[in-house]
Formats: sequence, structure tokens, C-alpha cells
Amino acid sequence: MEKNHYLDLLASVDVMNTLGGGRAEPIVKLQQLENSREIRVKIPSIAPEAIEVEVNNNNVTVYYVMNVLSGDKLMKLPYSVYNREQPYFIDVSKIKTQVEKNELVVKLPFNKLANGYHRRIKSREE
Repeated sequence: MEKNHYLDLLASVDVMNTLGGGRAEPIVKLQQLENSREIRVKIPSIAPEAIEVEVNNNNVTVYYVMNVLSGDKLMKLPYSVYNREQPYFIDVSKIKTQVEKNELVVKLPFNKLANGYHRRIKSREE
């Protein structure tokens, strides 16, 4: 590809990013604590209270919604910042969120399997 083609591509990407004001790059930090994991999310220009967290089966999704005006219609577009299936030792039924300073904190508590699981299975009667 010639240099001019690269410049055209970069210019079109820049225009696409600035449509609707562009969007800010989220800051996502993962921490392992003694009894839980934490996801700390900070998105410039988005209030922490506007960040959504959903659990579907064992999958945790953290996202925010941007309103985009297209023609005469207002469209709500979700932007995912974290979307992961949680391991067996996270108790997804007890996931909680809280706001600390300017960031959303998602607490992922461990369950009793966090210290491992052991069971001896007999193959025949003894």
C-alpha cells in the first residue's frame, strides 16, 4: 500500500472516531485481594453511576451507554469495557458495586471453592 493510502485510511479513522464527539478511553484495573477480586473502572466524562454491570450466567459485563443522534433518531449504543466469564471460585450471586472517588468498584467475592476442591471418588465398593 502506498503512503497516500495510509494517510487516507488514518484520516477516515480519525473522522469516524470524532463522529458524535468520539469517546474516551476507559481505565480498567483488576486487583486480586485476600477474599475477592476487584474491577475498578474509570471513564473520563462518564459518571461512575452511569456505568452498568450485568451478570448473565457466569459472565460479567461492565459497560456504559452513549446516546448518538442518527438522522432524527436517538440511538443508545452500549460500549463494553469488561466482558469476561468468571471462574468457578467467584460467587457471582454476591457481586456488588460501589462508587469510590471517581471510579466504579465491582467486588467479585470468592466462594468456598477458592481454596481448592478435593474429593476421593471410589471406583468400586471397598
